[in-house]
Amino acid sequence: MIQNPFNLNNKIIFVTGSSAGIGKAIAIGCSNMGANIIVTGRDISRLEATLEELKVNQENKFILADLLIDDDLDKLVEQLPVLDGVVFNAGIVKTVPVSFIKKSQIQEVFDVNFISSVILIQKILSKKKIRKGGSICFISSVASNYVNLGNSLYSASKGAVNSFTKALALELAPKNIRVNAILPGFIETKILENSGIDTDAIKKHLNNYPMGRFGKPEDIANASIYLMSDASQWTTGSLMTVDGGYSIK
Repeated sequence: MIQNPFNLNNKIIFVTGSSAGIGKAIAIGCSNMGANIIVTGRDISRLEATLEELKVNQENKFILADLLIDDDLDKLVEQLPVLDGVVFNAGIVKTVPVSFIKKSQIQEVFDVNFISSVILIQKILSKKKIRKGGSICFISSVASNYVNLGNSLYSASKGAVNSFTKALALELAPKNIRVNAILPGFIETKILENSGIDTDAIKKHLNNYPMGRFGKPEDIANASIYLMSDASQWTTGSLMTVDGGYSIK
């Protein structure tokens, strides 16, 4: 038996959307557990800020890339070493009633939340950039099953992520590569502070959480650590809900 199956010593973990919020917390959390971290995003100053918070005695680096640009994806994959784990966190929210949805909005949400991750993992796999025994994790959302008004595009995109997670898990199981998704509830990030969302509406929404609080980025980071670690060696095709009890009310 492994003495501490949760440590990530010497593992190489790649995290997308890691310049802020949940992605940044995942990068820092995995680094604290001993992993070498590769972060990516479009804002070099924010990536550098993330890198500064990672453990300095490790081989961490950032790769500047826009996941919606094919050339950037190709260059990104070429720069990646062989990985032990990947966390796909990049995503956007667009609130619009169905009556007002435009094709361009559908394309935008699905490009960021689903298609870019599918294309990127396809390239990683085709270049054999993830080793046997590795782990892939997608950050989905409880919104894929518990919808809110105006949130149809986001919910649909995360539903696609859930289905893809299971299909990819089945395909990669013979290679001993695990594929899972984390479904967070409402997570407090700095983006929320500047979102303009009505404070009273947020307080009312808090009543839907039996644990009495919204989630923190670290809550999702801790779940990611489990999925990146050897403690999850027999976990694949799972949709792990981390929502403070929101989905059981």
